[in-house]
Amino acid sequence: MDTLASLISALASGEAKAALQKARTAAILYGLAAVLALCGVGFLVGAAYIWLAARFGPLAASLGFGVGFLVIAGLVLVIHKLAAGARAKRRARERQADVTAMGIAVGLSLLPALLRSKAGLGAVVAPALAVVAYAIYRENARPGPPNADPEERP
Repeated sequence: MDTLASLISALASGEAKAALQKARTAAILYGLAAVLALCGVGFLVGAAYIWLAARFGPLAASLGFGVGFLVIAGLVLVIHKLAAGARAKRRARERQADVTAMGIAVGLSLLPALLRSKAGLGAVVAPALAVVAYAIYRENARPGPPNADPEERP
């Protein structure tokens, strides 16, 4: 059994080492591709500037490029700001779901211990009855008009 465990751990560590090597190689290649892509974009921007400078003059081309890049930067910031709100809401929903799942798991893990004692049975039944009573109340409560003034209600 000891030999089998060492064989499995050697296999797992070998696979982990291979995966790490593969990820490192991919990161290096993607980094190199990004640098080359940035150089290509730089040359394209330079070519566009030369073409516009020949057509409209160097001052107009410089002003156009400056304004264009500032507008693009502004758009990037606005899009980031709008997306940040959506990301924050999504993270809040995920946190709430995690807390709910954790609460359910803790409750279920404590349930057998609580059900063994008479005091624990009361601790389980009383909140359950309160939840049922609140649900019945909410179902039978009459909602008021949506736009009514609270002072004018009977």
